Amino acid sequence: MDLVAKRGWFYLLSIVVILPGLISLLIPPSLFLGIEFTGGSTVSVEFAAPVANAKVRDALAGLGHPEAVVQATGDNGYFIRTSLLGEAQAGGRAEREIIRTALDGLAPVTRMDVASVSGVVAKDTVRNATIAVLVASVAILLYITWAFRQVPNPFRYGVAAIVALLHDVLVVVGIFSILGKTIHLEVNAMFITGILTVIGYSVNDTIVVFDRIRENVARLPGERLERVVNISILESLGRSLNTSLTTLVTVFALFLLGGESIRGFVLVLLVGITSGTYSSICNASQIIVSWETGDFGRLRRRFRREPVASEA
Repeated sequence: MDLVAKRGWFYLLSIVVILPGLISLLIPPSLFLGIEFTGGSTVSVEFAAPVANAKVRDALAGLGHPEAVVQATGDNGYFIRTSLLGEAQAGGRAEREIIRTALDGLAPVTRMDVASVSGVVAKDTVRNATIAVLVASVAILLYITWAFRQVPNPFRYGVAAIVALLHDVLVVVGIFSILGKTIHLEVNAMFITGILTVIGYSVNDTIVVFDRIRENVARLPGERLERVVNISILESLGRSLNTSLTTLVTVFALFLLGGESIRGFVLVLLVGITSGTYSSICNASQIIVSWETGDFGRLRRRFRREPVASEA
């Protein structure tokens, strides 16, 4: 089975999977961001009896929060996102108390939890998350370049691993962008934790294949790189698939049985591990071959010639 010969189809499949998510990201709002990134307040409320979603929205709008997003959680519960709720002023009541009184008028409130994040903290969260991903990417590039210094062009291995990593991140972010627009799936701090976990898993899976390539380059001197890479992929295919499948079974059980608070994190892992398995086998190693054989150069020259041909 020659997987390397089909690398063009693998690249095309990746583009087809990523493209809808990229289009969704270009349509505002790109992601349904949690209060950790935007600032604001969340209210988790449980009623003693069923209450219509519209009544909850109307009650909040009457209190000056028409922007509130109201999502049902279970039979009698709601998850509400609003702008930052005000604290009690001298002689007054805090907004959370006013909201509880209003909701109590719809049906007895059995539980109400409020969490708030200021805009300053939200900006710090965005900055720290961005720095974490960038630092991780640079560290991975440098480490792989050093670890594979015994093979020709080790820098290409580092770049290929980063491209595969970006592939997995784009797949996850794109899916969350689409789900954020359709079912209000929130991107919060747990999402960033999941992304960093996926990055680690993706790089680990990629290095397993790269390590086999390194062994076979030394074992098969003079052999064409395409053949060495294909042999290496086939030799590590069983290990990669078995590891990913057993991990996915466990993560899927968490998705079904875990609480609502970790469901977004678990979904990131489900999508990211699936994408990471694919990218380590079908993208990362293939990029090294395409770079070595000049595929990218030929593609660039073809695009440069086409405008000239069209003008003629």
